Amino acid sequence: MTEISRLQVEMAIKEYIDPYLEKDLVAAKSIKSIDIAGDRVTVGVELGFPAAGYKDALSAELQKLIAALPGVNSAQVDCHVKIVSHEVQKGLKPLPGVKNIVAVASGKGGVGKSTTAVNFALALSAEGATVGILDADIYGPSQPRMLGAQLRPESRDGKSLEPITSHGLQSMSIGYLIDEETPMVWRGPMVTQALEQLLKETQWRDLDYLVIDLPPGTGDTQLTLSQKVPVSGAIIVTTPQDIALLDARKGLKMFEKVSVPVLGVVENMSTHICSHCGHEEHIFGEGGGKRMAEQYQITFLGALPLDIRIREDADNGTPIVVADPDGPIAQNYREIARHAAAKLALQSKSYSQKFPNIVIQNS
Repeated sequence: MTEISRLQVEMAIKEYIDPYLEKDLVAAKSIKSIDIAGDRVTVGVELGFPAAGYKDALSAELQKLIAALPGVNSAQVDCHVKIVSHEVQKGLKPLPGVKNIVAVASGKGGVGKSTTAVNFALALSAEGATVGILDADIYGPSQPRMLGAQLRPESRDGKSLEPITSHGLQSMSIGYLIDEETPMVWRGPMVTQALEQLLKETQWRDLDYLVIDLPPGTGDTQLTLSQKVPVSGAIIVTTPQDIALLDARKGLKMFEKVSVPVLGVVENMSTHICSHCGHEEHIFGEGGGKRMAEQYQITFLGALPLDIRIREDADNGTPIVVADPDGPIAQNYREIARHAAAKLALQSKSYSQKFPNIVIQNS
């Protein structure tokens, strides 16, 4: 009987390049164990990103490669997920109850950022993560409508707010605290203070990811978030249109200046799909998001169509990832979520929560 070595198994595994980590699993340090017992090989894989829709396919591919080795009669791959906290800006510590904060931003309004943010959050949840969403647009909160939640948050201790749960997402928005048609006639300092309170005085419960739906632009709110809020990464949403891309680049540059890693670019409204005949055309231009990603050497996370169902489902309070979970658009959002979370998983881990707080007192 041919003797099987650990090195042989590793070499077989290296033949598979993970489409999300963009490297082999040995190089990504995702192989946690290789057990060889005679002609039986068992491999333990640990992914740092949610992958409910991908784990089985990954295991099958690795099993096929290992089973092809001489002397192997049985190959088993056990794949599990472990999401950890990742580094944030210098001088800031991760928020209690939240492992990672991901900001979804656009330099320009009207590119579908809020719809993308809520479907992205729901896609992370569908992939197996515990997810929350913070609606940081104080002037134009839209997440309560998109999540179909018109409740008032409870306060159990009189100081903090309990997040509203809808479609499995924990959420908080100024929209839960005011009437939907009440305008917020506030100056900048009041807005940034309200944002900080909504973020830090909400009792987030064991979140793997908190998605922050930022208002468009690069003003007070965005600067407050990037300087005072521990953000692990940011996603830029744009359309292929040149005007939108100009502003998207400003958003990218803002995050670079405040040392927040940009996980990638999402091109929304990439193509228009006719609801009558299914014809597809590039009404806002073609490939702009991909060219931007190549220019600034960041990841192109994916492209989303301009489809009436995305708008209708969001307006009805059941975003398309929930309304049609097995449909092609929901699967597209889940692909984007896996790519973004995998990109974050490759970043340095945060160890701040493992160190004890040192208190000096007179005795």
